[in-house]
Amino acid sequence: MSHPPFTAIIDSLPETVPFVGPETIERRTGIATRARIGANESGFGPSPRVIAALREAAPEVWTYPDPENYELRSALAAHLGIANDEVTISEGIDGLMGLLVRLFIAPGDVVVTSLGAYPTFNYHVTGFGGDLRFVPYSGVHENPEALAAKARETNARMVYLANPDNPMGSFWSAADIARFIDAVPENCLIVLDEAYMETAPEIPLALDTSRPNLLRLRTFSKAYGMAGLRCGYAIGHRRLVGAFNRIRNHFGVNKQAQVAALTALDDQTYLRWAVDAIADARLRIARIATENGLRALPSATNFVAIDCGRDGPYALAILEALAHEGVFVRKPAAPGLDQHIRISAGPPGILDILAEAMPIAVKNAQSAP
Repeated sequence: MSHPPFTAIIDSLPETVPFVGPETIERRTGIATRARIGANESGFGPSPRVIAALREAAPEVWTYPDPENYELRSALAAHLGIANDEVTISEGIDGLMGLLVRLFIAPGDVVVTSLGAYPTFNYHVTGFGGDLRFVPYSGVHENPEALAAKARETNARMVYLANPDNPMGSFWSAADIARFIDAVPENCLIVLDEAYMETAPEIPLALDTSRPNLLRLRTFSKAYGMAGLRCGYAIGHRRLVGAFNRIRNHFGVNKQAQVAALTALDDQTYLRWAVDAIADARLRIARIATENGLRALPSATNFVAIDCGRDGPYALAILEALAHEGVFVRKPAAPGLDQHIRISAGPPGILDILAEAMPIAVKNAQSAP
């Protein structure tokens, strides 16, 4: 029996999911997750006002959401000091990445990114037939200068940089990012992923929506504590932002996500509290690492990268031993980064579980053959 054929690109790809979630680990091992600190979610949750707003809005879920996301877009524009048509909303940054790759990348087009950077971006580029070119990290930092140079060398259509960085937590100053942007050719789209912008140590690069080749991606998933609702936004020149309307899922940002994001944006007092709580948690994670002979890297995000001091297999052994104790964390896979594990900020009770499990995990990893 014949079957409808896939496109040539899709036919060449494996059926994979970019991330292994704690639910998958629980199904595979039968071990319940006691500490969910691996996916850079906010264990502190959203503002109580958001919870109340969601409860109040629940009876209206029978209606479709506003396909223009008008109220949220207007509130974001006012908050950022830009025009309504210079911001667009989508299902998290992951959704925005799929759309922008579809908008700009044809099969064979070159896309430059860092080796070891956010894998979902690579997933979308590959899915649309783009030609990924990788730049190694410089130590534990992305290398903006090398990314710009590679974009020029390859005549790339798109270049991706996260600031602050995932998975290492590092941060470049506004001046550094400005130099990177100026070094990228004008016909190359710059994708600046600012998912962790709220936890950065200084005010980021000033918004300049007049630049025709720069898109900045932000989210309500991290400091705002709403990863499960999937709501992110892109900021940029109105020509870039307007193009999303040609292909986006106009009902993709559900009604509850719009209500929650609007409420969260209006509660900056809670956001400041959450950012402080995240900073305290980073310090606690660093102490736990030090107490167990490991080294925490400086972080500008809601997670901490931990250098396990040996190699990738040893870091993996610690990760797997933590999973056996019901502690879910993740790790980078790229060479040069894979000796690290990555631990998300969480409330004190969750980090107590980490403190209890870490010495057991390190001991088990050290004794493994």
